[in-house]
Amino acid sequence: MAKIGRQLKELRSRRQLSIRVLAARSGVSHSTISLIERDQISPTIDTLGAILDALGTTIVGFMSSGRTAQANPFYRADDLPEIGGSDGISYKIIGLNFPARQIQFLKESYRPGADSGGGLSHAAEEAGYVLAGRVELTVGEKIAILEAGDAYYFDSRQEHRFRNIGGTIAEIVSAVTPPNY
Repeated sequence: MAKIGRQLKELRSRRQLSIRVLAARSGVSHSTISLIERDQISPTIDTLGAILDALGTTIVGFMSSGRTAQANPFYRADDLPEIGGSDGISYKIIGLNFPARQIQFLKESYRPGADSGGGLSHAAEEAGYVLAGRVELTVGEKIAILEAGDAYYFDSRQEHRFRNIGGTIAEIVSAVTPPNY
């Protein structure tokens, strides 16, 4: 899990906002913001986006602040930070420390029955390759069952949803551009 609490609290303090004021502006409960700032929970991308929007920045700007121009180009498996995710879903990001990233590259894992939920959409393009398992992918009105070796590419402004319909963990390597985290 990426430890972003301290950085988020520092940004809120620089803006001279209390947790309650930030909660009112972002639509995220003050208790959730407090837990995030103490690294007790990892926010979803939507939650972090709402908080950062209320603080006057973007996810990309927040995550790249303080990064050096000489990022290490190599990433070990246990160095990949967890970004958001929800019950049964893991998103590990590759290259988070790379300055001015133009692509978001992820290793996604979905436990059996895990569901991203409907209504996901964002201004980007998204592509992925299924490494293992069976995933039902809905893009707009289209639905497909994808298995190991299958792939996808779509305009992320269309509502989309990922759901593991198999009995084993489903794994996907995906890319989103421009990055939204």
